[in-house]
Amino acid sequence: MLKVLIIGATSGIGRELARLYAGSGHLVGATGRRQELLYSLQLEYPNNVVTECFDATASGLTGHLQFLTRKLGGLDILIYSAGWGEPQEALDWAVDKATVDINVNAFLEAIHFGWRFFGQQRHGHLVTISSIASIRGNRLSPAYSAAKSFQSIYFEGLYIKARKLKIPLYLTDVQPGFVDTKMAKGPVFWSAAPSKAAKQIREAIERKRWRVYITHRWWIIAKLFKHIPAWLYHRIG
Repeated sequence: MLKVLIIGATSGIGRELARLYAGSGHLVGATGRRQELLYSLQLEYPNNVVTECFDATASGLTGHLQFLTRKLGGLDILIYSAGWGEPQEALDWAVDKATVDINVNAFLEAIHFGWRFFGQQRHGHLVTISSIASIRGNRLSPAYSAAKSFQSIYFEGLYIKARKLKIPLYLTDVQPGFVDTKMAKGPVFWSAAPSKAAKQIREAIERKRWRVYITHRWWIIAKLFKHIPAWLYHRIG
């Protein structure tokens, strides 16, 4: 039985991952800001879900994660699924700060906790739900694209570090395209249900993939984004 801690499990991809793992008989530690949604998840899987309600951007994140890990009786997989971004025509400091707080600062603290914990026990798997938006800048959400790029590049660095240090620790950077959640705003295409995205993510974790695009056909968009010349991208972006 795996012990899986999911930061940001009240809705969307995080909740569906919690349901997948709990429904398969694994023990899930679910976190989030909304107690009622955590409670409903726990009611759905009373023997397989334990919860801890907190805001990842508030002080004391590491303490919350330590407490929940003790409630789980250990830890095998840590998934950072918390995230937020808001498209904006204006450049709003409050929006950018909130975006960086959750997608960079809280992310860093959580991943440092997982790296230390798994390093000491000599096994584990770190997962982050970044975004296809990490590939290029975006005029409507520059902080979100930059923050998700931070996650992806940071994970690649840790992946290399773990291999060089010969630490039996796996890392997976998940880059979703449009998924049918509250985060998908404005015109979208190739939108997937959270349940479908979660199934592909779990498969990538099981296969210990270091990077995966969700759903898989977003690999095409990723390659396209990377190779569009700057002069063209800056005109259409």
